Amino acid sequence: MSVEHVTVGQEDAAQRLDRWLRRRYPQLTQGRIEKMCRKGEVRVDGGRVKPAFRLEEGQSVRVPPLPAEGAASAPRPAAPSAADAEMIRTCVLWRDDHMLVLNKPPGLAVQGGSGQTRHVDALADALRFGADEAPRLVHRLDRDTSGLLLMARTRRVAAGLTAAFRAKETRKIYWAAVAGVPSPHMGTIRYGLVKAPGHGPKGEGEKMQLVHPDEVEATRGAKRAVTDYAVIEGLARRAAWVALVPVTGRTHQLRAHMAGIGHPVVGDGKYGGRGQENWGEGWGAQLGGEVSRKLHLHARALTVTHPVTGERLSFTAPLPAHMRRTWEMLGWREADAPEDPFAEAEA
Repeated sequence: MSVEHVTVGQEDAAQRLDRWLRRRYPQLTQGRIEKMCRKGEVRVDGGRVKPAFRLEEGQSVRVPPLPAEGAASAPRPAAPSAADAEMIRTCVLWRDDHMLVLNKPPGLAVQGGSGQTRHVDALADALRFGADEAPRLVHRLDRDTSGLLLMARTRRVAAGLTAAFRAKETRKIYWAAVAGVPSPHMGTIRYGLVKAPGHGPKGEGEKMQLVHPDEVEATRGAKRAVTDYAVIEGLARRAAWVALVPVTGRTHQLRAHMAGIGHPVVGDGKYGGRGQENWGEGWGAQLGGEVSRKLHLHARALTVTHPVTGERLSFTAPLPAHMRRTWEMLGWREADAPEDPFAEAEA
């Protein structure tokens, strides 16, 4: 097979490059796509791109020679097991003919990556509910973050929802337990973020580092990032229940930003510092005792305009079991939280 140059059609606009490649060339694995992008073998309009690059109508995608479909070196993903199919279906909070909303459990990746074979994207066939095709992802959550995940049931709806997320026409509110109590109780974090390489042979352990807002433009690879936060309830100076709104959508943004102001998310082993014990007033991502060491970050609320009906829809997701136990232990009640902790500041 020779090099191909494929023009992106209207029906494929706004799709991620990796998902477009996997749909067009089923023999490709996610790992192979990432490698081709790193080596510059796949290009869009002649330029290097990352797997998450969003395609636009009319762009030209360079595709290198590929193995034949069905080659043993690139097996197609196995169908979800009966247990996994039942598990992912129980996560559905709401659905209609155009989209569905999941309450993703912690520990389940959204997409495949290095060594990841069990993830929401691989389980999407179990979410057809009679449709001709599996639903599509339109945004992501970290593997250890739980909560609301929106999926589109058609390409047209996927394009509309993707555009809405990129235009910031959706509103997401996360709940977290953090070390210490942020002061002031409501504020905005504006540090930029840049990816620092990991130390493993395949780049394992990479993480985001904060960059002062004045230095973002001069820092190679850095991107501006903005997070609004509001304290809902504190526990002396030991811990706080906070609401977080990612104004921008960068990798690990909420976790890196909260750690950057001295209040890492409880259970965050990556950004919680070397000294994980929290003795109050911030730092240390472990509260100790009976509090779970799992990440305490949950996509609680999502408001979006329906891409077909135009109706403004709002969804909420109940806390996962480990966070619910922590809330009960600390005396925090979900019913005590305002619907929008930022409403007073915005009035």
